[in-house]
Amino acid sequence: MFDLLLQFLVNGLVNGTFYALSALGLTLVFGLMRLVNFAHGEFYMMGGLLGWALTTALDLNFFAGLALVILAMGAVGWIVDRVLIERVRGQGEEPGILLTIGLSIFLTNTALLLVGTAPQKVVAPVAGTPVFLGPVVITQVRIFAVAACAVVIVAAHVLIRHTRLGKAMRATFQDPMAARLAGIPTARVYAATFAMGTALAGTAGMLLGSIYVAQASIGGLVSLKAFVVVILGGMGSFAGAIAGGLILGVAEALWGGYLSTGSVDLVGFALVILILFFRPYGLFPTRAERA
Repeated sequence: MFDLLLQFLVNGLVNGTFYALSALGLTLVFGLMRLVNFAHGEFYMMGGLLGWALTTALDLNFFAGLALVILAMGAVGWIVDRVLIERVRGQGEEPGILLTIGLSIFLTNTALLLVGTAPQKVVAPVAGTPVFLGPVVITQVRIFAVAACAVVIVAAHVLIRHTRLGKAMRATFQDPMAARLAGIPTARVYAATFAMGTALAGTAGMLLGSIYVAQASIGGLVSLKAFVVVILGGMGSFAGAIAGGLILGVAEALWGGYLSTGSVDLVGFALVILILFFRPYGLFPTRAERA
């Protein structure tokens, strides 16, 4: 009985790490730009399909393909911000919500026209051979993906907390007018922030596409899970995104293992209702949210 519980917990922590990375770009964009990005799942989808095309059609090495995905998705995010989002910046949250919803519909249908509905698999850099850690079984590719997710999360944290760009991002978030008076090019900072959020989504799409699948219609489900994670952890909180992802992963694993796999998606909604009832701003709200 204990061995089974341990297996469920490990499965949940692994999936929770994936959820955390998937939600990181969403919470970054909301926390620094106050933009609710409903196209986040479609950027994840684009990263997965691009990774599949690079590793399969062009037969590139996984790591070379991942580097290209990060650069390409960052460029896409920069262009989207400068061409579209900049036009509605400062006009409240509703125009941004409507814009990103329209963008998500456009990206989904474009992907369906280009690649169809068939699920695709990113070529993984390691085999799916099972590894036995006492009573726990986990595959090599999942161990690699968890390690890669951890590296990306730490790198994003270091960039935001300990680099000049990260300080400019936080200064712009705290007081855009003061940041402009101090000489910070806030328009470029906003574009860089959205580019980083988009690159994180694309990175998650390629990494998880090597375990699950990359599919044109997957964006809606990814966005749903990401929103559950950021609501649990607190909108705009990096620590909250990580904690929310791990909580959701473990809760789903225990529910699916002991009760029903068919209703596992209900767990996220139940947790969101509980969190909103007892802690409306999530487990780790930012100071701005508390204010």
